[in-house]
Amino acid sequence: MRTFPLAQQLGPLDAPGPREAMRKPDRSPGRTKPWRKLKNMVHWSPCIVSFRKRYPWVQLAGHAGNFKAGDLGRILKKYCSNEQQCLERLASDILQPYVPAYYGLVEHDGEAYIQMEDLLSGFDVPSIMDCKMGVRTYLEEELEKAREQPCPRRDMYDKMVAVDPAAPSPEEHAQRGVLKPRYMQWREALSSTTTLGFRIEGIKKADGACSTSFKKTRQPEQVAQAIWDFVDHDRHVLVSYLERLKDVRLALEQSDFFKAHEVVGSSLLFVHDRTGLARIWMIDFGKTVPLPAKQTLTHRLPWVEGNREDGYLWGLDNLITILEKMLSE
Repeated sequence: MRTFPLAQQLGPLDAPGPREAMRKPDRSPGRTKPWRKLKNMVHWSPCIVSFRKRYPWVQLAGHAGNFKAGDLGRILKKYCSNEQQCLERLASDILQPYVPAYYGLVEHDGEAYIQMEDLLSGFDVPSIMDCKMGVRTYLEEELEKAREQPCPRRDMYDKMVAVDPAAPSPEEHAQRGVLKPRYMQWREALSSTTTLGFRIEGIKKADGACSTSFKKTRQPEQVAQAIWDFVDHDRHVLVSYLERLKDVRLALEQSDFFKAHEVVGSSLLFVHDRTGLARIWMIDFGKTVPLPAKQTLTHRLPWVEGNREDGYLWGLDNLITILEKMLSE
């Protein structure tokens, strides 16, 4: 496995390919997907993929080749220019303590991978929860592209019917297909993504119990019950999570990176273990894109197509409020 120096800061979205990025000199500061059925996960992030013997429950089917074991305390994720640029920029941002450390690009079996911190390496048999943040998990550009080239999708129809057989229209039933924009918006409206600005993607507990049945979890009371179960009603762990969420929010509100990026499809990764250690990190930046020059987002205003608001902070505010209420009861 060849290791390359950290790629230099890259311009927005017209980035060079991985080989060109790997040839750039090191100019970094000092340090350096949703849950499916269990056998088809993980869309979460490489950050939970500490491999094989340590975490045999991790399955990568459906993302074959995306993840590789790295050196001790590190993992590899298949190269994505958006994610690579985000991690590199975040290394010098106030958000740095709340994202995986970035260790540059490596080449493995002829393919480029992002090398980053394994966030589970310091935990003893951890419990893990993934919360997808924001009011949508698709970029506005995805909607535009799908409208320009409308094509009913059988796979999306099948997914819709599996959750709610009455969801497709008579026309969609007849053609046994739905358009991608229609499916994406239906999927978001089904969960707390639209009602709370975040949704629980999945939970894996230390005893091996896993749950992915949160597609219709919409109300704060349902979210609270899922979180209580996740922490085994341990108030100490919940207090630690609440403090960490508030720290993340403060950093986000001060972050130059966050102000200048549309953050879509990103998650908060919750990890705790039997020792009481509890941490939260921001993960998954494949759909995080820079805004046009001089444009910024509040991350709290309602999304209207064209304004690019993602609702990240609105969702975080709601998540914090839920935990505060849980602790007050």
